[in-house]
Amino acid sequence: MEEQKENINAKGVNVKMSNTREDEKSGEKSCSRVCPAGEGANQVSPSQSSGDYSHPVYKEIALANGHINRMTKEELRLKLAELKLDTRGVKDVMKKRLKSHYKKQKLMQSAAEGGPTDTYYDYICVVDFEATCEEDNPSDFLHEIIEFPMVLINTHTLEIVDTFQEYVNPELNPQLSDFCVKLTGITQQMVDEADPFPAVLQRAVAWLQERELGTKYKYAILTDGAWDMSKFLNIQCRISRIRYPQFAKKWINIRKSYGNFYKVPRTQTKLSTMLEKLGLKYEGRPHSGLDDSRNIARIALRMLQDGCQLRVNERMHAGQLLSVPSSAPVEGAPPPQKPHSRE
Repeated sequence: MEEQKENINAKGVNVKMSNTREDEKSGEKSCSRVCPAGEGANQVSPSQSSGDYSHPVYKEIALANGHINRMTKEELRLKLAELKLDTRGVKDVMKKRLKSHYKKQKLMQSAAEGGPTDTYYDYICVVDFEATCEEDNPSDFLHEIIEFPMVLINTHTLEIVDTFQEYVNPELNPQLSDFCVKLTGITQQMVDEADPFPAVLQRAVAWLQERELGTKYKYAILTDGAWDMSKFLNIQCRISRIRYPQFAKKWINIRKSYGNFYKVPRTQTKLSTMLEKLGLKYEGRPHSGLDDSRNIARIALRMLQDGCQLRVNERMHAGQLLSVPSSAPVEGAPPPQKPHSRE
């Protein structure tokens, strides 16, 4: 569905984007690293948002970062191998991985002694919808969600811990195009046997509730781009005559987070490119919603391992797509609630 999302984005269906330059500036700190001197000096940890770097742990981390910055690619590879860490990826990726290793060691020790930590959420829930599509979508084509997948990441253990997947019966265009079937692997029989979106959303909400997300545990939604929430879910809720769910009004756009953290242009933040640059290969069937979600989750896990503090950076407000500035308070998604009718 990645190509379809790109096409939709180009047409600007149903949403408005905030100023791009302002959006990129506000996102520069969205993946912060604890590094008060040298590279990343303007970035802070959640517990240090007030600007207090007096704790000795930050000086130790800064010294380690300076040493790592001077290492060659081969030295980085050898050190990562010695520490039994992943040695794949380009030089900048390996540098961030090694810095993250030392940072986590220091902050774990600091947390045990009552000092600073760097965790925003307990869980991150990756969502990557598949939707109805045509080979050349007309400008007024309304995409309907036909696969609802979720992949749950534990940010403390850095593991995928659970998944959810259901197919959805489309209402406006119940007959899938040949192009859509070939692209997604979702057959006509799969959607014919599925429930309408409101019923599937209700079971997705129950799945989140059973895992005590938003109540016992702090969590955030993560997507590959802005389209899943701002376009697909937004359009689908209108078609299904239900209110847009509160828990999905803010999310982590991993493309924005990846670009800001690894300092690459947005043209290098497609799913396949992000995997390649991190030394990973796509696992599963491309454009399967669940497989795409798993691979997005693998990128998120690698970014967390490399020291990126993933945090919410986009939101929906009054039907518009807006940026969440890095200065905004870090909040988890609210407890999910069952779908409500618009009427």
